[in-house]
Formats: sequence, C-alpha cells, structure tokens
Amino acid sequence: MKIPMSSPIITDADRQAVLEVLNTPNLSIGPRIEAFERAFCNLTGAQHAIGVNSGTAGLHLCVRAAGIKAGDLVLTTPFSFVASANVILFENAIPVFVDVDPLTGNIDTDQLNRAAEDLSLGGDLARQWLPRQLPEGCEEHLGAVKAILPVDVFGQPADYDHINAIARRYNLAVIEDSCEALGGAYKGQPAGTLGDFGVFAFYPNKQITTGEGGMIITNDPDAANFMRALRNQGRAPGDTWLQHTYLGYNYRLDEMSAALGLAQLERLETLLENRAQVADWYAKHLAKIDRVSPPGLADSTTRVSWFVYVVRLDASINRDRLAKILEHRRIPVRPYFSPIHLQPYMVKAFGFQLGDFPVTEELGKRSLALPFSGAMTEEMVVEVCQALAEALPASEVSASGR
Repeated sequence: MKIPMSSPIITDADRQAVLEVLNTPNLSIGPRIEAFERAFCNLTGAQHAIGVNSGTAGLHLCVRAAGIKAGDLVLTTPFSFVASANVILFENAIPVFVDVDPLTGNIDTDQLNRAAEDLSLGGDLARQWLPRQLPEGCEEHLGAVKAILPVDVFGQPADYDHINAIARRYNLAVIEDSCEALGGAYKGQPAGTLGDFGVFAFYPNKQITTGEGGMIITNDPDAANFMRALRNQGRAPGDTWLQHTYLGYNYRLDEMSAALGLAQLERLETLLENRAQVADWYAKHLAKIDRVSPPGLADSTTRVSWFVYVVRLDASINRDRLAKILEHRRIPVRPYFSPIHLQPYMVKAFGFQLGDFPVTEELGKRSLALPFSGAMTEEMVVEVCQALAEALPASEVSASGR
C-alpha cells in the first residue's frame, strides 16, 4: 500500500466551506477571517487573535510587537524549524541559542536561566553565550536580551513555569512558538497561551490545515492592534486604503483559507483524537523493536497534540543509511531536525561549529520522523514498523563502514 509522509483530512464540509466563499465578493480579509479569529479566542481563552498567512509571519509580527530591534538579543533554541530563528534575523537582532533537554527536545530551562543571568551581568560571562562572530557593526551596538522564544517541539509544550519565572526576573517578553502544538497542553493549560504571545501554523501536515496560514493570540490589546496593522501593509485603524501609518507587510490570511480553517477547527477534538490513536499504535508496535525509542514526554505535558511522530535511534544505527533503505522500500521518513546553528547561512553569518550545542546535534543525528497523520490505519503503522525492524540490521554503523 502507498503510505504518505503526511496527509491532511479534507471533508465535503471543508470543500463546501471554501466553495461558499468563492460565491461571494470577499476573497481577502472579510467575515470568515473574523469568525476564525473569534473561534480561536473561544478555544484558547485569549482576548485577541490575529489571522496571518503563515506561522512564520505570525512569529515575525510578534518579534515586532515585542519591540525587538537591530542588535537586541533573543534567547531561543537551535532544535527547531529554521523559521523560529529567521524571524529574529529579519529584524537584525541576534539569536542566542540555548541547548535543549535530551528527553523532550525543548529548550533546557536550567541552561536558559544561566544564559539570562550571565547576559544580564555582561563581560566574559555574557560573551560565552554569544555567537563567536557577529555581523559587521553589530558588536559596537549590541543590545540587551529582550525576549525568550521557546518552541513547543513536535506538539509538546516547553517548560513554561521555569521559562516565565526567568522572563519575569529579567523583564523579558515570551513569544511562544506553538506552530507545532495546537491542542497540546502544559499542566492543563493550552499551548499558545503560556507566554505573552502564542503562534500557531496551519501547513498541510499540522493538526488543522488552511494550506498555508497561521494565527497569533495575545491578551495585549495594543500589541494586537499593532500586529493587525502590520499584517495589512501597515494600515492603522482609520487609515484609507492608500495610507500606511507603519512599515508593514502583506501577511494577510485570505477568506478561503479562513473558511477551511474554521471548518476544520469545529472538529479539532476528533482530529486530535485520530492523531493520538495513531501515536498509540506506533508506541504499541515499536515496543517490539530494539534500538528504537518512542518520543520522550515530560511529566508536565498533560496533552501532546502530535504534530509528527519522531523516534530516537540507538547510537549503533546510522540514521541516514536507515532512511535510504526505508525510502527504497517506499516508506517515506525524514530527519527531524537539522540543527539550526549548522545551517550554511548560520555558519557563515555567526561562525557556529559542530560541537557548539551537543544535545541538539545528537538529537539531530539520531531522530527520525516516521509517516504520520490522523488518516493512517493500524495496518499502515504495522507496515512501517515491520519495514523499520527489517532495515535495522543493514543500518548498523559497522554495516556502513562508519
């Protein structure tokens, strides 16, 4: 059988919702976006929601709303999709990476606390956390730490009790990247509601999809109004179509996407239950396979929303060799994540090197995302696990000569 890497579940009701928009004159910002935003406020308890055309756009607007400017420092994780660091660079600010917890892959709050303290003191203590090289002219105008940008990796929220305590101690904004974690919960509190800003994304492999799209939530009315203006080419309330109070962007979500998202959001609980069922099947069948570990969960995680299903391989297995064997058998798999600090442009700009963040690098080397979506059957899961078990002996480090 053909097993896709991921597969959104699109129903007739979803299609009808989009078709209804196409029979109206409102294709850009309109009533569906407003309804989608209200639905997110109802879901999360947030006072404000701002629909945007991607999670990346949402994170960027939060960076702007937090007042982060050129030379400012933002504490974040190197174990994530690159967008969480890119949005810091968009404002010519400096991402200060902090290594991650080996169990969850989320930012290590003990190290985060040390980084915040050392950077507040300055001097040699601060310098050890900074990249070994900074963009030209930046060192003379280096700002203070302004924010923490944690990522809720793979659908599991980070440790926000400690993150928020650090933020309060050093007067930092918290921008919660929940792009992978819609429906997740930390100690019973919904992902995305745990910082000053929360951002979700709706790419086709996410818990709900709008094709492309994202949503910001916040309880700060001034920040919400500012971000609404920025997403719409900088038009403030009261501006005419050709007036632009701010330097803004075309980060608007369209009405068709909002209609699809609203239809999907109405059955979010079912979509999450489907994903949890597939995760349970994987856990059951992977338990029979040596040298493959299921995702690690923190005690504080009261719900994982299962963005992807990422296993951890024993050090005796060559992950990339295993992936090639599985791909040859038409089982699609992906390495998750390639460390951000080792991306070519990061190495060139900041001089990062192998060994800078050892836990991130080890996870990046040994983690493998298996095919995953709420549309999978147990038969598909069994086929993936059987192929994985059969491929392991030929994937040993010794078998590859490395």
